[in-house]
Amino acid sequence: MVESLDSDNVKHRKKTTLSAIKMLGTPYLCAFYVATAGLQGASLGSDEEEIVLLIYVIIDMTQNKIVGMQQHIVKPSKVDTKDNDENVLSEQITTETSLTDDLVRNSGVLLETAIKQFDGYVKSLNIDPTSPLFRLVTDGQLPLRQCLHPEASSKNIELPEYYNVFHDLRKDFRTFYNVPNDQELSSITHLVKYLRMTHTEDPQFPVAELKDMINIIQRLIADGHCFSTPETIQLKLEPGICWKDEEVDNNCVVRARGLPWQSSDLDIAKFFRGLNVAKGGVALCLSPQGRRNGEALVRFINQEHRDMALKRHKHHITNRYIEVYKASGEDFVNVAGGNNNEAQAFLTKGAQVIVRMRGLPYDCTAKQVIEFFEAGNEETSCKVMDGEDGVLFVKKPDGRATGDAFVLFANEEDVTKALSKHRELIGTRYIELFRSTTAEVQQVLNRTMETQQPPAPPPIPPVSFLPQHIITSGTRKDCIRLRGLPYEASVEHILEFLGEYAKNIVFQGVHMVYNAQGQPSGEAFIQMDSEQSAFAAAQMRHHRYMYFGKKQRYIEVFQCSGEDMSLVLSGGIPVPTAPVSPVGKTLLSPGNTILTAPHFAPTPGGYAPYPPPTILSPIGGARAPPPAFAPSFAPVLYWACPSPPVSPPHQPALVIMQRTPTPYAGHHEVTNFIHSVSEWSVDYLAPSHQFSSLTLNTLGMHSAAA
Repeated sequence: MVESLDSDNVKHRKKTTLSAIKMLGTPYLCAFYVATAGLQGASLGSDEEEIVLLIYVIIDMTQNKIVGMQQHIVKPSKVDTKDNDENVLSEQITTETSLTDDLVRNSGVLLETAIKQFDGYVKSLNIDPTSPLFRLVTDGQLPLRQCLHPEASSKNIELPEYYNVFHDLRKDFRTFYNVPNDQELSSITHLVKYLRMTHTEDPQFPVAELKDMINIIQRLIADGHCFSTPETIQLKLEPGICWKDEEVDNNCVVRARGLPWQSSDLDIAKFFRGLNVAKGGVALCLSPQGRRNGEALVRFINQEHRDMALKRHKHHITNRYIEVYKASGEDFVNVAGGNNNEAQAFLTKGAQVIVRMRGLPYDCTAKQVIEFFEAGNEETSCKVMDGEDGVLFVKKPDGRATGDAFVLFANEEDVTKALSKHRELIGTRYIELFRSTTAEVQQVLNRTMETQQPPAPPPIPPVSFLPQHIITSGTRKDCIRLRGLPYEASVEHILEFLGEYAKNIVFQGVHMVYNAQGQPSGEAFIQMDSEQSAFAAAQMRHHRYMYFGKKQRYIEVFQCSGEDMSLVLSGGIPVPTAPVSPVGKTLLSPGNTILTAPHFAPTPGGYAPYPPPTILSPIGGARAPPPAFAPSFAPVLYWACPSPPVSPPHQPALVIMQRTPTPYAGHHEVTNFIHSVSEWSVDYLAPSHQFSSLTLNTLGMHSAAA
């Protein structure tokens, strides 16, 4: 319990406080109470529920009395999507306050409206809320950091500046009364009990807890506390550099997963709005190929902010939920840390923003990059900071260009103009532009300068499956990458999703990607017949929905090159280049195996197969000699669904017959032929006319084989 304060000491504190007040002017404190439609107390804001109640109580510190109070019932946006008989409010909020569902539906206003109404009200009292003499006081960190700021950010509401500075009543209480750290002060009730105050109820206050909060604030003022050390909420992500030998606190880092591929450091900082991220504290994780992989490591200024960040687990960026887990300081340094002298010189120039360029011609110069950004009118022309010194080309250890570069800009206005040039041309190459970070610069340069080869992947145990044909390569962006596919999606679902653009898929051009456990990864690569076809498909199908039974998933579609696809599908292993026959080239798998066509001998009853299909290796030669009889019809080709790491043999695949076993074979003969191959367990068989809407009618028979 709090010890009795010496009367002379109390008088001295009061006198000091009043003297400071007279010198500065009349200060005001505003007790700020927030309630959401969901959980309250220590879990406030953790369920991502919207705000439904805001209460402001203004106290004149010189007179230590209440001079104004405002209550705003807020109508959450989800009300419009719920039926009238569905509950809007949780049982907890209806118990602790006087709110009801009908009151919120009929009397609530939008959050932005409520904020504007209070701003007008406080100014009507001749109080300047932007003055340092006006401060909000909250019960803990959650009302502002976990509720108001995240929701305002997601709804693009610009909050007045006075919401960025506040007093945490619990911290001020502990400091002023020298409360031991092991003494729990996790609620207003604990503060009331510590001071041995009497809990009083007042019908003027719609929430009993708020009356106790006002009593404690007035007690602090009466005892001489001047509320001089406020908390601040950081709105701007500040740049910073992390070095390999830097020690980062293990209790200050989280890992965010499931981020949209195009997320920048600002998007991630916006997701954690209300929490203070350390300088240079967002490190976007890259795949082995140097592309962003949907993960990021985020470093906060202290453990308190890290713990609040963990409570945003499965909160959303648009309609994607983001997973948030604990990470170590070593994890952060491994991603963001660097020791490259060139990077250090580049990153210490004081630029506000870094832009990453991708797809540059290999002979591109810094002068061409500067001209690229300076071209255009006043709305698009921008200046690279420090001229040619503001351009850093990414090179391989042998000095060869990679087609990537980082460019510095002095302010946000310039970077907005710079990013507007996304997909414009340098020569004949269109250039991709992305907002970047110091951590990404370090990460990319660290990887490109490593001379050691990455360790070889563990050997994949041999499995019996139809191998994939050779994967394309090259820098022409004639492929598309699909992300977010349902795990149950098959080739047919992809073709249906692409619609009219499926006609531009090359033969054997669909590649499903599986993870190391042989499970679908939710990604696929599609080879198109031209860059224009790939561009059109990516533009028109990006963020469209794929319907799978009663489910629907929005799919991300990106244009990419054969080289990009090859690196992912082959795990970074170069495509084999051993000389093979023309037929072999169409059947070559990344595992150096060729599948020959099944051989059949004529019998009076029809076509009976010889032993299972022979596997030929371009390195080791034939494993078994082919039978003497081999008909002249075209081989059975495999539509390459699995790709390394390979899928188990039970994964679905599509088998395509270029033409029938004999010129006059009907459906019955073809069915017998398909079922005659012992390795194929056929689940579905249909003639080509059923796929006419997918423009596959030129391929003959189709069979989905498990």
